[in-house]
Amino acid sequence: MAAVKSPIDDEAKKVAGDALQGSLIDLIDLSLLAKQAHWNLTGRNFKVVHEHLDEIVALARGGQDDVAERAVAIGVNPDGRARTVADRTRLPQLEAGYLDDDKVVAAVTDVLAQIIARFRERITVTDEPDPVTQDLLIGIARELEKQHWMFQAQT
Repeated sequence: MAAVKSPIDDEAKKVAGDALQGSLIDLIDLSLLAKQAHWNLTGRNFKVVHEHLDEIVALARGGQDDVAERAVAIGVNPDGRARTVADRTRLPQLEAGYLDDDKVVAAVTDVLAQIIARFRERITVTDEPDPVTQDLLIGIARELEKQHWMFQAQT
């Protein structure tokens, strides 16, 4: 079986790999959370929030792919299995059933803030060992921060 040889040293690979895996978990669960809210949303701002949640899903899914492919490029196997995400997620989960649009906006705003804080930590730790991974994380963080602003403006 062929293995991908890393272009960076083992220590840098470990730091970047951990940052990428944590980001992958956050982004997978964000996409699931946003889709769950999208399906069960109710309220006077239904249409706007419903459509905005799909933007979050698209951002998270695109970011997942970029993060996972970067991991493979540096010789780290990404793990996006359902069990791994369920066991390692740090995101608060939504209630089951119908969800009021105001509660969803507040929850998504909070979740995005948590993810952004972790992305900023990962950006810091990847600065020296792998600036390419850092650059990827900066780009995703920029988009997460934009979405955070847009959700926060609705509260």
